[in-house]
Amino acid sequence: MEDQAVCCYRHPQRETGISCTRCERPICPECMISASVGFHCPECVSGGASAPGEPPGPPRRASEPRTIAGGAYTADPRLVTKILIGLNIAVWLAVLGTGDRLVDGFDLVGRAYDPGTADIVGVAEGQWYRLLTAAFLHQQPLHIAFNMLSLWWIGAPLEAALGRARYLTLYLLSGLGGSALSYLLAAQNQPSLGASGAVFGLLGATAVLMRRLNYDMRPVIALLVLNLIFTFGWSGIAWQAHVGGLVVGTVVAYAMVHAPRERRALVQRGACAVMLLAIVATVWVRTLQLTG
Repeated sequence: MEDQAVCCYRHPQRETGISCTRCERPICPECMISASVGFHCPECVSGGASAPGEPPGPPRRASEPRTIAGGAYTADPRLVTKILIGLNIAVWLAVLGTGDRLVDGFDLVGRAYDPGTADIVGVAEGQWYRLLTAAFLHQQPLHIAFNMLSLWWIGAPLEAALGRARYLTLYLLSGLGGSALSYLLAAQNQPSLGASGAVFGLLGATAVLMRRLNYDMRPVIALLVLNLIFTFGWSGIAWQAHVGGLVVGTVVAYAMVHAPRERRALVQRGACAVMLLAIVATVWVRTLQLTG
């Protein structure tokens, strides 16, 4: 006889191996809330459940549910992912309507000649905004389709596990990290665009989260290896953005899910600040190389 799969009590379609340490009900990553020992379900955190064998007592004081990284539990744990997908699609539609003009003004380029104005343009000329805007630009339908599907599949569970603010910080830092490494290593006149750096950061963060929860790592490792094969085996792909986003996303996610509870905010903010400083330093060094 086969063992019956254990599923989350709030999401019966999701198998899980984690249980609430108070009421022992099975919970999925979206529902689990980090506690001093193990994880609690939302009902136990809000005071709506008693531990096994305990007689019913007066309701405990309600406290705000928290995710494994300390984020607030929300009614729609995929809101930021939906907004990011909407922004990317809106920018892509704008690109379709304006042609290359929007792309030329906001893609990632270190230093290039602009035939329209006879000027030298790029990040080295002080256009640092390109490091961020390039991560929201797409031209080819297949490019944006792949990135947005990946963002939904990978990003939505991460947002639920980390919380909105931490998830958005992770996404933006990963995108900036990918742009910074591209700026440092790619040819100065080589344009680059797309959300792939941010998506690779989310992929690295997923691996960190699954390891933290003691989940089977084989699926995410296989996905990561497959994506790296495409990255280095397919011509025309900015591998620097993928690697940069992956490194930054992995480091930030590790700090977010492994930070000690009593110093959680300090460790998480410190790690994000260090990554941002590293990005700024990388851009500054490359700018000196190009303009010095």
